[in-house]
Amino acid sequence: QVQLVESGGGLVQAGGSLRLSCAASGSIFRINAMGWYRQAPGKKRELVADITVSGSTNYEDSVKDRFYISRDNTKNTVYLQMNSLKPEDTAVYYCNAGVTTTARVYLEVWGQGTLVTVSS
Repeated sequence: QVQLVESGGGLVQAGGSLRLSCAASGSIFRINAMGWYRQAPGKKRELVADITVSGSTNYEDSVKDRFYISRDNTKNTVYLQMNSLKPEDTAVYYCNAGVTTTARVYLEVWGQGTLVTVSS
């Protein structure tokens, strides 16, 4: 019913930047909060940043002042600008959204993940 498609991952050197995008499509009535999570090898998935409909943001401590989340509600898209990347940022990054469908059903939807690799 609703899909999230991420793009923008890849290989970057430490200190570099990447911008992730996540576009939602399908039977969408309203998208509520959106966020980015990451999962490094052997570790649990963790919240990186999230953003409400009105634009209020929340960041995990280790990415504050380096990563910036934003959204374009007209395009049902959320972005994650990642600057000053460190090797410890290497992970699969997942997009997440709380979506109310056209049938007025609430769903929590995940993207397929995009790999970010930061070399030292």
